[in-house]
Amino acid sequence: MRVVAKFGGTSLGSGDRINRAADSIAAAVEGGHEIAVVASAMGSTTDDLLDEITFETGDADRAQIVSMGERTSVRMLKAALSARGIDSIFLEPGKDQWPVVTDEFGEVDVEETQKRALEVADDLENTVPVLTGFLAEGPDGSITTLGRGGSDTTAVMMGKYMDADEVVIVTDVEGVMTGDPNVVEGARNVGEISVDELRNLSFRGAEVVAPSALSYKEGDLDVRVVHYQHGDLLSGGTSIEGEFKNLVDLREKPLACMTVAGRAIRNQPGVFHHLSESLSENEINIDAVASGMDTVTFYIDEDEAERAENILHREVIARDELSSVTVDSPIAVIRVTGGELPNQPGIISEIVNPIADARIHLQDIITSATSVALFVEWDDREETLELTQDLF
Repeated sequence: MRVVAKFGGTSLGSGDRINRAADSIAAAVEGGHEIAVVASAMGSTTDDLLDEITFETGDADRAQIVSMGERTSVRMLKAALSARGIDSIFLEPGKDQWPVVTDEFGEVDVEETQKRALEVADDLENTVPVLTGFLAEGPDGSITTLGRGGSDTTAVMMGKYMDADEVVIVTDVEGVMTGDPNVVEGARNVGEISVDELRNLSFRGAEVVAPSALSYKEGDLDVRVVHYQHGDLLSGGTSIEGEFKNLVDLREKPLACMTVAGRAIRNQPGVFHHLSESLSENEINIDAVASGMDTVTFYIDEDEAERAENILHREVIARDELSSVTVDSPIAVIRVTGGELPNQPGIISEIVNPIADARIHLQDIITSATSVALFVEWDDREETLELTQDLF
């Protein structure tokens, strides 16, 4: 099996931890597996170096300075592997075999990077390459960086371009947990999670795998997160399933827009719970929800509109803080889902402006970490879909 193993800063935070990492790599190699390694800077080295840059510096000098953490890690890990009789080399920007290159705009040069990654992979039977994470080489030979979470990005990118079977992210957490173990009791490891779920969690603060890394994950490339104390690269942890696709999708069936009005609903504990629970108890699925200070809007199948109106009306009558329920239908929803949406400043205006220019009334817009849902009148659905597809 061909594996790209990424060791995070915590997993390389001391000599003992580097030894532990080298032991796990050596065991995998001795088991007949092809291993490529991506190493982060030891501990908090990168953050420490950034904190020390209290003077004016250009991008090139800054990249050179912060690269020192990763450069030190690969040398130490290579030496630890050599001490175990494992033939190993370290690779960093500037070396002939270095694979990760960027174009003049600072974006990864996919064609050249893939070609170089395959050249490195050709020798995996004989040698374990240890690559600096986070770093890249510009077209002029300068050092550039891949941004926050760049070592994760390097690992999954190399897994994809080296035709690896699996990418293993070795870090200081037991994979993905059901909750923060420092906050909630009984938090446990999640054996499997979809790439869509994890990307949304990552954009909302879960520090497991960098969202930018998951953009490189394809369906046939396994990605797993394990704790550095586990000691086995080939088992345990959380498996990340599937792949994240950029999609523009039109819901085939029309929706009804059910709006409940009331006095300062947002400040009334339990109102949303009672309304949504009443629909759930009657097996009415809620496709989406939007709220304002004085309204809550539920989008449901149009076929269920009459029944849902009666259910919500009973809640309005029963609760003094609610005043009325109204229905608007048929409504269409077009969803734009894409891993890079949160990284594109102005993306919402880019999506919405063509719709406004076409004089299409945008009934509602609901955003999440990685998607945008556009609600328009049913008769405008095809034109809205076409305008949105043209953007992506």
